[in-house]
Amino acid sequence: MSLVNTNWLEKNLNEVKILDASWHMPNAKRNAYKEFYIAHIENSQFFDLDKSSELDSLLPHMLPTKEKWQEIISNYGITNQDKIVIYDNSDVISSCRCWYMFVYFGHDISKVFVLNGGLKKWKIDNKKITNELTTYTRANYLVKEIKNLVLNTLQIDENIKLNDFQVVDARGIKRFEGTEPEPRPGLRSGSIKNSKNLPFFECINKLDHTFKDKDELIKIFEYVGIRPDRQQVFTCGSGVTACILAMANKIISDKNPVIYDGSWSEYGLK
Repeated sequence: MSLVNTNWLEKNLNEVKILDASWHMPNAKRNAYKEFYIAHIENSQFFDLDKSSELDSLLPHMLPTKEKWQEIISNYGITNQDKIVIYDNSDVISSCRCWYMFVYFGHDISKVFVLNGGLKKWKIDNKKITNELTTYTRANYLVKEIKNLVLNTLQIDENIKLNDFQVVDARGIKRFEGTEPEPRPGLRSGSIKNSKNLPFFECINKLDHTFKDKDELIKIFEYVGIRPDRQQVFTCGSGVTACILAMANKIISDKNPVIYDGSWSEYGLK
């Protein structure tokens, strides 16, 4: 159960730690923190995806060091025993990236959840929102990296020859096919050789931002040639929307999320 619904969260507001992991593409011209400051789910804290990534990398949204992650999460007052619910108010369902980061850094996957539909569904269901800010006493969070959940460029290139796993790209079809320029300057257009394309929004219900149900997701995955008997590695522009496909895959097959962290921001420089 990696997804929880609004009713479940409403009943468990005081039993979990809640993070608002909203992040917007630069061209959206939205400020996630300002939106959080105005209105958010009770007891939630704002998770800054940009500041919580590796700041010394030239690539966007790379995983931070385990030491930095320990410091960040400790400052939220989160312990290794806590149940965590992550939500967002974003068109790119950025909560899934935060979920993946917790899983990668060793939080018990049975204790970290994404709110299905995020703040959009929370509001549709007339749940309470607030502008009151919540802080917790600093904790002593400890990290144990699960390093096989992230791949690098060398492993992606080796797989073109070996075909040990399927690479699935979450970007839109025009970017995947190279008929539309990349939003980040300096990147060539195109995609990783032999990779599959499944635009992340195909997995999401447009009206309320919830994930499509398991049977629908199975059909969507099958249609683009994603096989349940193979290992999948997900990629996108900068590692954010790849995690949406990883969550969809978790819903379908209970596979742990594996991400090419550099994604096209790295591979497109080759």
